[in-house]
Amino acid sequence: MTFNPNNCRNESEVETKLIVSYLLPKLGYTPDNWYQEIAFGNIRLDFLSFATQVLPIVIDADSPMSVVIEAKHPKEKLDRHIRRLKRYLTSLNIRYGLITNAKEIRIYEIAASEIQLVFNCSGQELETRIDEIIALIGRDSLKIIKSPENLELKDSQLNLVTRDLTNEIAIALNHPANVEPPPNPISQPENVPEIVPFAPEIVPKIKLDLVEPTTSQNTMKIIAVYHNKGGVGKTTTVVNLAAALSKQCKRVLVIDLDSQANTTFATGLVKFDDEEDDDLKQKNILHILQSEDFYSISEVARKSNFCSPAIDVIPSHIDLMQYETELNSLDYSRMILIQKLAEVQDKYDIVLIDTPPSLNFYARVALIAADYLIIPSDLKPFANQGLINVKDFIKKVNGFKKQIGKNPLQVLGVLPCKISTNGKFIQYSLPRRRDAIPKRYGIEIMESVIYERDDLAKCAEQTQIFGDIEIADPISVLDFKPDSIASQEFEVLAMEVLEKIGEK
Repeated sequence: MTFNPNNCRNESEVETKLIVSYLLPKLGYTPDNWYQEIAFGNIRLDFLSFATQVLPIVIDADSPMSVVIEAKHPKEKLDRHIRRLKRYLTSLNIRYGLITNAKEIRIYEIAASEIQLVFNCSGQELETRIDEIIALIGRDSLKIIKSPENLELKDSQLNLVTRDLTNEIAIALNHPANVEPPPNPISQPENVPEIVPFAPEIVPKIKLDLVEPTTSQNTMKIIAVYHNKGGVGKTTTVVNLAAALSKQCKRVLVIDLDSQANTTFATGLVKFDDEEDDDLKQKNILHILQSEDFYSISEVARKSNFCSPAIDVIPSHIDLMQYETELNSLDYSRMILIQKLAEVQDKYDIVLIDTPPSLNFYARVALIAADYLIIPSDLKPFANQGLINVKDFIKKVNGFKKQIGKNPLQVLGVLPCKISTNGKFIQYSLPRRRDAIPKRYGIEIMESVIYERDDLAKCAEQTQIFGDIEIADPISVLDFKPDSIASQEFEVLAMEVLEKIGEK
């Protein structure tokens, strides 16, 4: 089989077309000695291959684990992932790590407590240099190599999840440390559990869409999307990022805290044509903020089929405008959202909060509740000047968060949004505008860029006919055109966000 890197348009295709269909067979690994989606404590590996098939699998100096393979989106920069790869190799005592985005293939090897690059080629060169890779990490080549000096395993609780891409039968492996080991086990360090693969014929055949969590500890992350300048792509970012995260098997809640209710419209919750039929008036974000004892998140949230998998949305309403002064006068009002989100911390992985383009009460409530902040910006002069106000607003919010014992906001960065696709602009103006943000305003700029594309407008304009009434029925760009460039841009954004908040 031949390989063409141009056929890999997203991370999934890097996994299937490069790693599963081409690389692993060329290296001599069969489905019996490689696994996908493996979790060791809080470490999750895309692929793990074995030089020898030794049962039970043991984590020690003689571990048969040989190569970690990490797949990235073709637009991802590999340098951003090297530190994480180093942690994988050194923590799990695995000698080699291969990382690729299809455009480039790199192999790293443990050297003492560091890793060093031992092979590098472009995707176009892969077929002509595959023999070099085979000589380095091919299964037959690694059978005779002893693992390096034993390294302490940082996470002793192991949870192994394997996925068979051929027939989509997933086998979950979870062997607790206090279970009696099989006869004649390989020696292993004290208190390190062993992983015993079960025979496929005795394991229920199920299709896994989600890697089971390895800990019951709450990891819900709350991200506010805020800029005090309007028209910078804030709502587009929130709803399509939510869709991209849901496709990464994250349980997503979106909260609309803007009285203009653009996110509520964009996620398809406005199913009425006349205000007399308004079914959002009685249960929306206003009710959550008005009452300490009633209107929980679970009671008010609505499931949105704006994307697949579906997400939950707390709708907004124009009534927010008239109650702002009243809520602002109540001392406890700034804390209610924190309290009610804590009640659903085990229900969601990520909460995205859309905010009003102002310095008002609702924006303050959003930032107080959030752990992280994304600042979308079209990088134009007024938006840039507005960053001064944003920084001052963050400072005041963090002052309040300190008083209530909550960690300060972590700014993930300024996200370039609604960016022109003009070739000369991208080549000359965009780099200059990107460089200006950290230099002038001291705020990091994100790697991802969301360009102004027709598909983003078209997916938001979808409608359905109910009798003689036409109702808005928007859809995420990832569901509207999964292979579009706009869709891929949000996939890249989701991966960057997950990495920055420690979820990947």
